[in-house]
Amino acid sequence: MKLKVLHIIGNRPHFIKLTPVYRAFKEQFVEQVVLHTGQHYDATLTDVFIRQFDLPTPDHLLQISNLSHAGFMGKTITAIDDILLLEKPSLVVVYGDTNSTAAGAIAAAKRNITLAHVEAGLREFDKSIPEEINKLLTDSVSDLLFAPTKTGFDHLASIGRRNDSYLVGDVGLDLIYQSQDKIEENMVIIEALGLKRKEYIFMTCHRAANTDDKNNLENILRAIAQIENTILFPIHPRTKKYIEKYNLNHYLRDHIMIIEPIGFFETQCLLKHAKYCITDSGGIIKEAYFHKTPSIIIDKQTEWVEIVEDGWTQISGPNEKKIVSIADSIKEPKTHTMHLGDGTAAKKIVSICINKMMER
Repeated sequence: MKLKVLHIIGNRPHFIKLTPVYRAFKEQFVEQVVLHTGQHYDATLTDVFIRQFDLPTPDHLLQISNLSHAGFMGKTITAIDDILLLEKPSLVVVYGDTNSTAAGAIAAAKRNITLAHVEAGLREFDKSIPEEINKLLTDSVSDLLFAPTKTGFDHLASIGRRNDSYLVGDVGLDLIYQSQDKIEENMVIIEALGLKRKEYIFMTCHRAANTDDKNNLENILRAIAQIENTILFPIHPRTKKYIEKYNLNHYLRDHIMIIEPIGFFETQCLLKHAKYCITDSGGIIKEAYFHKTPSIIIDKQTEWVEIVEDGWTQISGPNEKKIVSIADSIKEPKTHTMHLGDGTAAKKIVSICINKMMER
């Protein structure tokens, strides 16, 4: 049986998850097609990832964006369906929990195409979070569920999906394992920015719940204004937009170094050598954990519960007092249990997918 895989991506973190899986399928000489929905599309950022990760330009770019959740889902499902009819893949792979993930899953399931979900089983148990709805939808229609953590796997087992589920580890960390040399090559960025190792804080903030809500955003900015260490803040375009909209620029004191978004390898280098990080990004939480850098989560919850239990991250939410309190007392735990895998998640995923497809 000749296997043809269609990968559906839609945002920047998807490139990180796609890369090790794409490489592993390529090693098995499997035909692959990449579809980018354009949910979060920036030509410059996309080109950076394609170049850094040695990926092909997406075969299909839908450029569907700036719509309501329902509007995006409707148009994207229809557009993906047309491409499924054109490409006729034997397997569709979706990643994470975005609207693109859910739209791709629904389109594939409606066409009765075998569907694999990478990063399955994770839950935040709050349906007010759009990504939680996407998690539920995607897992419910997927045929192969690849959990990055035991918590995720156990959840899938508890809802009767044990036979379809596989504990493989986190594919995002595969890329870090594969990129140690390139991360070290980017050490020059620390000196270029005038930073000293373990004397600065790395920060990201991009989730709509924090950026779009004036009270949450102001709480976060008030907190970091009180932290004495240099804070390196690669600013997301949405965050920048709302800081200006709400007239909150006065909280960006001199010790807060605002820079434009940076590439994956530069990010890993800066995370690795930071004193700690402040973030609402699930990817950054995982990456900081890999590098043994403590973190503060400025979201109200996280699906990466193992990292919380290991003591390497603490949840403050968008709460000024809690952020400052944790920052004042943060320190590295004495133990580090790598709960997220050993860098072979993608190879396991590809092996399982090929074996399962050959059985059909």
